[in-house]
Amino acid sequence: MNSPNRGEESPKEEPDRDKDAAEESESKRLLPSQSPSLSSDDENEVAFESREKVVIVDLETPESILNVDYVPPFSWKKLWLFTGPGFLMSIAFLDPGNLEGDLQAGAIAGYSLLWLLMWATFMGLLIQLLSARVGVATGRHLAELCREEYPTWARLVLWFMAELALIGADIQEVIGSAIAIQILSNGALPLWAGVLITASDCFVFLFLENYGVRKLEAVFAVLIATMALAFAWMFGDTKPNGKELLIGILVPRLGSKTIRQAVGVVGCVIMPHNVFLHSALVQSRDIDPKKRGRVQEALNYYTIESSVALLVSFMINLFVTTVFAKGFYGTKQANNIGLVNAGQYLEEKYGGGLFPILYIWGIGLLAAGQSSTITGTYAGQFIMGGFLNLRLKKWLRALITRSFAIVPTIVVALVFNTSEASLDILNEWLNVLQSIQIPFALIPLLTLVSKEHVMGVFRIGPTLEKLAWTVAALVIIINGYLLLDFFVSEVKGLLFGLFICIWTAAYIAFIVYLISRGGALPSTWFSIELSKRFSANGT
Repeated sequence: MNSPNRGEESPKEEPDRDKDAAEESESKRLLPSQSPSLSSDDENEVAFESREKVVIVDLETPESILNVDYVPPFSWKKLWLFTGPGFLMSIAFLDPGNLEGDLQAGAIAGYSLLWLLMWATFMGLLIQLLSARVGVATGRHLAELCREEYPTWARLVLWFMAELALIGADIQEVIGSAIAIQILSNGALPLWAGVLITASDCFVFLFLENYGVRKLEAVFAVLIATMALAFAWMFGDTKPNGKELLIGILVPRLGSKTIRQAVGVVGCVIMPHNVFLHSALVQSRDIDPKKRGRVQEALNYYTIESSVALLVSFMINLFVTTVFAKGFYGTKQANNIGLVNAGQYLEEKYGGGLFPILYIWGIGLLAAGQSSTITGTYAGQFIMGGFLNLRLKKWLRALITRSFAIVPTIVVALVFNTSEASLDILNEWLNVLQSIQIPFALIPLLTLVSKEHVMGVFRIGPTLEKLAWTVAALVIIINGYLLLDFFVSEVKGLLFGLFICIWTAAYIAFIVYLISRGGALPSTWFSIELSKRFSANGT
């Protein structure tokens, strides 16, 4: 019996080959598209080089090799390997700006806004999970995808807005860290000196990066643990009312006098630079985006890890809010308390003791400031590199992004060094600056995560899409209220008012452009409504 020649195909092989080709074609359709322009690490900016990524060790089985949809069973060891990016992301929920919002909410509203803090954290978790989903499923982070999705002029506007948001957040974080240094030095170091000390974290960051991403994550874990211990100590020392605390979490209450604090609690949840950051951090693990099972496994572990991280951040925010609710709610100091004088008020209220509460507060604030400024430097690298596709050395990128924030912060520290009232006004303007940028992170994220040609089989479904857009709309509307309230009270003069009106018109026009260009709003909402109307007309 003669065997067929090598150059010939047997009839039996042809159907199998057609079947394999069909399966390969379907697999390519369902997997996220990989743009040729982004396929080479040598030509384009990437979040992490291959040698920098954490290798997820796994025991290969015949099923895992042959089946791209195979999801390995849960493993505690793997969960540990995936743990890290979510905790770095959670630091944005614990920065000095958020802590100031917590203490003011507690002092003015007491325990009544704890329920809102909890639900706001849930909303933040949803947005951050979508950010992680984009990064894992596509192998690219949000800034890179925006570079591909939008024309040059829109991409540059988005980059400029993201940089503004980052600078605003960084100024708050650096000032918060400088205030902590001033507290811990017993006033010996002025605010500007604290700013310069905090600026050096750029070089600490570069030093830690050389030892690998896991070492960097370990340092952040220590800083988060420091915050947790410091604020938990304060919580135990002040002994807040347990019954009032439980009622505050479970029973929604909102009074006319606490609207501003409520808006601040929700507004602090979404940090624009953090949305970009998380989509890049998840790429620090070596995951093959061509294997759907591996991508789903990574998403499962990141969901667990991010949920735990934000639970920890919620507890820390809860500690701060309840400490100031117990100490200052209903007092004369309630409306005057801020980040600058909070330590002084705590010392006057609770005194010294073996471990003075002033210094415990300073330690927690310093950990919050230092960790958030370093993650800000991290985010700045990804934002600049992704939008502009800059292949710069890490030390140069870190120096550039750090300079963007440090130079204006030093000016701020010198001008406002002795004025608590001026620092409070500055903080309000910085909150406004960040609130303005929120749509320019959320709309591209929700647009991209809903597109099949970007996400493949991992695009979100209609129900999750509706929920995500509802949360995004709620956050944007709440921040819009904050902006309107601020401008009504602060804008004075015809020329300034005219400028704000022109700027607002351009701002709204760009938001409408982003939504309309991406077909961003869920089409199912309109299709369902139209089908109802047609059916009603038909009957």
